[in-house]
Amino acid sequence: MSAITNALGEGSIILQAKVGSWREAFELAGDALVASKRTTANYTKAMVSAFDELGPYMVIAPGIALAHARPSADVLASGLSLVTLVNGVEFGSARFDPVRIVFGLAAVDHDGHIDLMASLSELLMDETKVNKLLQSDNEAEVRKLIG
Repeated sequence: MSAITNALGEGSIILQAKVGSWREAFELAGDALVASKRTTANYTKAMVSAFDELGPYMVIAPGIALAHARPSADVLASGLSLVTLVNGVEFGSARFDPVRIVFGLAAVDHDGHIDLMASLSELLMDETKVNKLLQSDNEAEVRKLIG
């Protein structure tokens, strides 16, 4: 089982969502982290605040954002959420907008998620898998694709 599969707890995947803004996309990613019992709702607020403060650096590749905030007591366990969007959303990244995939990342400390990030990077470099993620509306199919 891959590090990503382990990080995506039950309730952490939302597919083919319709949102009107980056904020709504981040809130969905945060809701999925809460549903998987990885974070509290306050962590979602921290992710939104971090983006408000630091801007679109969280858009890490064409069409892909990594929502996150600093490790805190609001992170109950390290994990990921995955949200795919029906519609592309502008995040303010001239280079990588519009975004259609948002990963939420929760880490209990600054170093503990390095292996997870390496696995995520490997996944995101596979254009075929990314395209299949974008098209899927089936969680089991997505888990199989990632695992």
